Amino acid sequence: MGRPVILFDLDGTILDSVELILRSYRHTLRLHRGFEPDDAVWMKGLGTPLRVQFRLWTDDPVELEAMVETYREYNNAHHDELARPYEGVSAAVRALHAEGKRFALVTSKFQSGARRGLALAGVEDLFPVIIGADDVERPKPHPEPVLTALARMGAVPEDAVFVGDSRHDLESGRAAGVQTAAVLWGPFDRAHLEDLEPDYWLERPGDLATLA
Repeated sequence: MGRPVILFDLDGTILDSVELILRSYRHTLRLHRGFEPDDAVWMKGLGTPLRVQFRLWTDDPVELEAMVETYREYNNAHHDELARPYEGVSAAVRALHAEGKRFALVTSKFQSGARRGLALAGVEDLFPVIIGADDVERPKPHPEPVLTALARMGAVPEDAVFVGDSRHDLESGRAAGVQTAAVLWGPFDRAHLEDLEPDYWLERPGDLATLA
């Protein structure tokens, strides 16, 4: 039997939002720095909060907040146009829920963005617990977001598996003592994640059934 609690990442796992994220990043750096960095710079930090990623460009707290606000304004304006659930993910998540699994979302987005993403995927009713960047002091890859989700669910690490696409997800889950499942339909391939030795490799959304 699989574990009764499944924690999900959002971007790159449930929601295909990579193009939205990269366009938001390019827009922000174009406005604040006058150029567009290589997408690989942003991809390296994908899955960590905006304030962490924009510290690559400024140590000034006022400018940092301005860059975050620019990013969020663009992202919110184009969210429903550029983001979409990965094909088959919503149905696979609903099937797991029907098996009696309990869910929480653990994301580096703020609460508002996380809820909007779940609504776009049509699974917002399945996630009574959402842990966003505004709920913790130490974001992924620190274990705090995972441990916070478990505490709110009344669960322990032995109950749970964390499903995510990035190194930050797998490192956070492993540090928290939960099993980890690496999805390969997102932006990162097996070679990028293999050294982290996840407990599950999920090649396609249908493979979520192996967690039942």
